[in-house]
Amino acid sequence: MKVAALVGSIRKNSFNRKLTHFMKDRYSDRLDIQIVPINDLAFYDQDIEDEAPASVQRFKAELADVDAFLIVTPEFNHSIPGVLKNALDWLSRGDREMANKATFIAGATMGALGTVRAQMQLRQILNSPGMGANVLPGNEILVGAVQHKMDENGRLTDQQTIDFIDSVVDQFIPFVEDQKEKVRS
Repeated sequence: MKVAALVGSIRKNSFNRKLTHFMKDRYSDRLDIQIVPINDLAFYDQDIEDEAPASVQRFKAELADVDAFLIVTPEFNHSIPGVLKNALDWLSRGDREMANKATFIAGATMGALGTVRAQMQLRQILNSPGMGANVLPGNEILVGAVQHKMDENGRLTDQQTIDFIDSVVDQFIPFVEDQKEKVRS
């Protein structure tokens, strides 16, 4: 099952990037998670959307045949980062690569609330008519105090967090299959 991962943090040592790599490695026997870079995309501009820059064309082409999406985001000022919003804006136009695709959301923070506000906003964005993504309901992966739950190599070590993420992935896989079946029907 091919899953495109969009990481909302472009910081080199991002906990959200580390969480994505952890998930990519841990679930490699069931999910082919490919991290798709978003940091070099041109700013969305409706004036150029029909003749999008090469970076956008490559980005959209890479996502055209995925089965599902994983979005891992930090929270900046109670919101998602601008770089992630820009990527989603491009995906809401033209071929609308996320439309009818199963999507799940995760986020990590050094604070207590684990990106809860950013994830609420992200769900609203993904539910908009331009996006039309099918977000796994009721399964937010909110990793708070992440600096105490990862080792120096970026691997999660907190068993309760790992067990929870395992349970979300266990629910996500049949959700993806169900969404694919609905599209075929």
